[in-house]
Amino acid sequence: MAVLPDDLSSALDDELARHPLHRLTQSVDRLSTRYRQGDSADSPILTSDVDVAAYAGYRMPATYAAVHAVLAEAASRAPGFEPRTQVDVGGGTGAAVWAAAGVWPSLSRCTVVEQVAGAIGLGKRLAAGARLPVVRDAEWRRGLVDPAGPAPEADLVTLSYVLGELPVASRGDVVRWLAAKAGAVALIEPGTPAGFERIRAARTQLINLGLHVVAPCPHDAECPIVAGADWCHFAARLPRSPLHRRLKAATLGFEDEKFAYVVAGRFPPRRPDARIVRHPKKHKGWVALDLCTATDGLQGGVAVSKKQGPRYRAARDAEWGDGWSTN
Repeated sequence: MAVLPDDLSSALDDELARHPLHRLTQSVDRLSTRYRQGDSADSPILTSDVDVAAYAGYRMPATYAAVHAVLAEAASRAPGFEPRTQVDVGGGTGAAVWAAAGVWPSLSRCTVVEQVAGAIGLGKRLAAGARLPVVRDAEWRRGLVDPAGPAPEADLVTLSYVLGELPVASRGDVVRWLAAKAGAVALIEPGTPAGFERIRAARTQLINLGLHVVAPCPHDAECPIVAGADWCHFAARLPRSPLHRRLKAATLGFEDEKFAYVVAGRFPPRRPDARIVRHPKKHKGWVALDLCTATDGLQGGVAVSKKQGPRYRAARDAEWGDGWSTN
């Protein structure tokens, strides 16, 4: 389960306590409707301090969980990649900086580019008491996702839950711009069919630009999923604080953040033979795995029986999203 760092959790609770709960819940209702719709936006939707706080309370834990899961997977597939710089574009209140700093101790300079001044202000206040200096000393710049401007230059460039808010015609230019001076690019979108299609298009573009897919795919070949028939996504489970539950009018003490993503870099990764793309189906004496493989595309219902000893025990322990050896 992905848990916010204690210093971030405490700072976020303090910020939310500055606003009446009913105002926060009103903003959450409006923001969650907009988020579910996934429509492109011509103007920011965070128009007040209470909107910014509500957004942080509603989305920051889930965004952190997804980004941390993505970057941790990328780190495991590229052990020689030790980024020193990060630029997080459209970074909101800074969840991706906190996540990256938790994955890579090598980071020494992080920059957040965000267009909403209120989000920058809140992000700075949250970071002010961070335990890690790289978060505490992060640079915050007010700016747009603008492929006509200078490309972000860093070892790691991240863009989380932003592509879907951009006009369709500009997305290709944005991906090209993000990758132009980056050592690695991480793109994350909601784990919906539409979110996956945006990631699939970006993945193809990044490969054509000469980058290698680090995660989640075990190959750089064309995605084997038939467009419109299925979609590739993963999930990160995170706990809900009492306030988080009240903001979301939720009863469960946890939620599953579903996301689609691609990480691509200018270096050869250490990829698994296959990726488990659905929850393993565990039966008495055998396990069925749905795999995306490096050589044979999608393979559904691959059976691993108890007779296979260590391989069976590995399958019993395997989770959705894990790598898998086909040998």
